Amino acid sequence: MSEQSRRRPPKQYRRPKKDPVRMLAFEALRAVDERDAYANLVLPPLLRKAREKEGFDGRDAALATELVYGTLRRQGTYDAIIAACIDRPLREVDPPVLDVLALGAHQLLGTRIPTHAAVSASVELARVVLGDGRAKFVNAVLRKISQRDLDAWLDEVAPPYDEDAEDHLAVVHSHPRWVVSALWDALGGGRAGIEDLLEADNERPEVTLVARPGRSTVDELLDVLGEEAGLPGRWSPYAVRLAEGGEPGAIDAVREGRAGVQDEGSQLVAVALANAPLDGPDKRWLDGCAGPGGKAALLGALAAERGAALLAAEKQPHRARLVDRALAGNPGPYQVITADGTRPPWQPGSFDRVLVDVPCSGLGALRRRPEARWRRRPEDLESFAPLQRTLLAEALKAVRVGGIVGYATCSPHLAETRVVVDDVLKKQGGAELIDARPLMPDVPALGDGPDVQLWPHLHGTDAMYLALLRRTD
Repeated sequence: MSEQSRRRPPKQYRRPKKDPVRMLAFEALRAVDERDAYANLVLPPLLRKAREKEGFDGRDAALATELVYGTLRRQGTYDAIIAACIDRPLREVDPPVLDVLALGAHQLLGTRIPTHAAVSASVELARVVLGDGRAKFVNAVLRKISQRDLDAWLDEVAPPYDEDAEDHLAVVHSHPRWVVSALWDALGGGRAGIEDLLEADNERPEVTLVARPGRSTVDELLDVLGEEAGLPGRWSPYAVRLAEGGEPGAIDAVREGRAGVQDEGSQLVAVALANAPLDGPDKRWLDGCAGPGGKAALLGALAAERGAALLAAEKQPHRARLVDRALAGNPGPYQVITADGTRPPWQPGSFDRVLVDVPCSGLGALRRRPEARWRRRPEDLESFAPLQRTLLAEALKAVRVGGIVGYATCSPHLAETRVVVDDVLKKQGGAELIDARPLMPDVPALGDGPDVQLWPHLHGTDAMYLALLRRTD
């Protein structure tokens, strides 16, 4: 050792600095990964706690939200880029390390955060949550990622479209290949349409309110929000769109249950069922899969305007409680029960209108639940299939002759939509499809009918599906 090196003072250890915003984003991603939690359920309580303890302001909350949702939406793309920057299979990297790397990749490739800030903040986060040793690995990987922009990385890690179209789209637009294939089959058409749909899945959805008839109005909500914060819905007569950053919980009508948060596609499904032409009595309505209660609350309000009563049935007790809360204060008669629609407690032919919004893969709501695309598997569809068919078959038994059944899913997958309806009609008979398109007036691009498929890129809604069936005998 030289005399100079002996005299050099040892390098002092520097305690890592905690960044509350990035710590919160990391906590949310770990909850999604470890507990199969949904970000839209995990993030709000974390943000409330941060406001109280860390003094989070609106900018902090907005950045934390962008980091969480942006990382989850682009996870497939970032995984491919990270894999190109390391010398081991991705599966051999510890999940917490991958979360820090993905957060860093999103800051580098998906935001306007300067490169040096994105790298240094991510390395500091790694030091806090992973330790100094693994922080060096994070630093090395992120410096490699920072050498190119997103387009340059996609040119390297995505196969050419002409060689493997589905895999190209899967990497570029961050969807599992099987989801790309299923959405493309449901959508039909060429490259432009599927790319528009996949891009729409990666955009932040608007928050949409519903003014429940007889309890609130669109004008009331717009007056409260003001011109800059609220806009009328595009398609539903009861919808109000919030400007970015709007807080539904700050609106009296929402807190009081006279209005609620509900995607415009979901509103259109309920309104179409309520307005379907019907001969004879119109006094008893059923929501056979009512949880968590958005459609039930709108149906209950529409039924009340006509003097009809709603029965809302939900199999899961905790979801039934949510339905009860959503319907509280409904101006007309209603009842909420915990019941299984596949083994119904009601007598056949008891209802004039029936809605079954069946459990499904949720591929129509990937904008709102981006982690669902990575959680679902093709075999999940097989587990839903018998339930969906039984629920529709029982709904057709529950409605009277001449009555209307609405079969709805928040999925465009053909195996959950038209295939189910066609199978039940062939096996059970006694019903006919009616054209649902005229019941969504002014909504464009509804297809050839008689059923309706809504799309994020065409309608700005979740990809809701609706088939209306009239019982004939």
